[in-house]
Amino acid sequence: MTDDQGRRIVAVVVTYNRLSLLQRLLDRLSTVTELEEVLVVDNASTDGTTQWLGGSEARSSTSVLARTLPTNSGGAGGFADGLAWALERGADLVWLMDDDGLPEADCLRRLLDHRDLDFWGPVVLDEGDPDRLVFPIRLPGGTRAVGRLDEVRAAATDGLVRDVVIPFNGVLVTRELVERIGLPRAEFFIWGDDVEYLWRANQAGARTATVVAAEVRHPSVGDLGTRMMFGRTTYNHSPSDLKHYCMARNNTVNLRTYRGWPHVLMFWTKTVWFYLFTRPRPGRLPMSARAAYAGLRGDFTGHRRYVG
Repeated sequence: MTDDQGRRIVAVVVTYNRLSLLQRLLDRLSTVTELEEVLVVDNASTDGTTQWLGGSEARSSTSVLARTLPTNSGGAGGFADGLAWALERGADLVWLMDDDGLPEADCLRRLLDHRDLDFWGPVVLDEGDPDRLVFPIRLPGGTRAVGRLDEVRAAATDGLVRDVVIPFNGVLVTRELVERIGLPRAEFFIWGDDVEYLWRANQAGARTATVVAAEVRHPSVGDLGTRMMFGRTTYNHSPSDLKHYCMARNNTVNLRTYRGWPHVLMFWTKTVWFYLFTRPRPGRLPMSARAAYAGLRGDFTGHRRYVG
């Protein structure tokens, strides 16, 4: 199928060891009539996903194609591969999503209601608390972050919060933008690859936005946006050493590249404060330092020691 502008729309789903969630998502996507096909990138899963995909063909009215990567390349590598694959297959618009999200049935249609954008997506809501955002949104032009659906709606103009989007969770990107800015940075593995792609798009003058009427449901991710420094700011804490290492490394790289050293130093200060006072875990600090130093040296291999 194509939209009313004749654009071919392809979904890209990146999956790793979450077969039941992938099946749920593909069932939902099979009902989205605007989609031409769904491309599934399997990150070398070990839970039966590869076998299930290998034994499945087209479902319902939507064609599902799948390929398994030789090794786990993380979300960053998966989306880089899938986006390139979609363009090879002639996609004009690519709908990008992880396997654990679940778009509402009208999500894509509501996104397509807005035609003058290059990179845009839905609000991502907690499955257990649909009034809460899974990923807090920092509003443009300041430091205020909002975490509730009503706050996002109040901040919107004509149904949009411009210049901000949560990438890779049901976002649409145009072929023209990908050809202009390239693919996501596969070496980031996870955590920060989405922010880097958004900042790169904004730097290139892309028209980005969150469409507040379009919704994706997503499992809770815990302590993202934990308040610290007497409530004046937040920190994205994860109990996973792999996620924290990648966050510390990739966030250092992103801030150095797009925001400058003052922002890097503030991020390092927040990390020290958080793990000494907000959530005492001093052992996280040497890991954070190693990760940050690796990023500044351009070494994107250190996360491998934490991959199970």
